[in-house]
Amino acid sequence: MIDPSTPIRLARPSSDLAAAERFYVHGLGLDVLYRGVAGGPDEHDLLMLGWPEASWHLELVGGANLTVRPSPTEEDLFVLYLAGPVDDALVTRLEQAGGRRVSQGAYWDRWGVTVEDPDGYRLVLSSRSWSNGG
Repeated sequence: MIDPSTPIRLARPSSDLAAAERFYVHGLGLDVLYRGVAGGPDEHDLLMLGWPEASWHLELVGGANLTVRPSPTEEDLFVLYLAGPVDDALVTRLEQAGGRRVSQGAYWDRWGVTVEDPDGYRLVLSSRSWSNGG
């Protein structure tokens, strides 16, 4: 049965798992939950990121066997609702870890900060709280 406690996995390809790890672990502060190396031609290197107590995690696949390359659009957003001001030190850490601050349009620029990860996917740090879709 699907309900509010159902775990979520957001999966996407990465052209450089080490760069993605720097961004999400050293920049954002996520933990490495699992790391795997491809064991055969039909497998990928795998990096799972998040927090052990969270009901979601980010799965990144990459390596030599990856045939699909990242193809993010401006609307591929990973939004974190902080319910308060975005810490400038966090944005600086994300930039130092390989991110690039970008404009996400009037709405998100008003309500937060958007940073592209090394693969071009966008992380939005929203100053809003989560309330029925933000």
